Amino acid sequence: MKRREAREKAIQTLFQLDNSEMNVDEAMGYIVETPLDSFYEQLVRGTAEHLTEVDSEITNKLENWTIDRLPKIERTVLRLAVYELLYNEEVPNRVIMNEAIELCKTFGDEKSGRFVNGVLSKFQ
Repeated sequence: MKRREAREKAIQTLFQLDNSEMNVDEAMGYIVETPLDSFYEQLVRGTAEHLTEVDSEITNKLENWTIDRLPKIERTVLRLAVYELLYNEEVPNRVIMNEAIELCKTFGDEKSGRFVNGVLSKFQ
């Protein structure tokens, strides 16, 4: 699985986990078949495990928004991107930001990409 596809699948999995009762393994089982791609699994498990820290970092960068008020897709993309920015040193920040914007184009709309870009630019 290519990294772009792993990120897309991770977004789908994290989106499913947001406000649901299922656990990470159940959510991953709905999105991909075994064996799991290691990058995909790292993204999903890492984001889920560090959710409190990630949400705190996002909250510190938001202006006139709370994390709970964000549209679900933007919140999910931000969580994945911020997890990568904080915990994945092997991928350059500009690549993470570009991937987040592309994910917004795939799953959200034009405004989603601009909003996510604005929030992520504060992590530079």
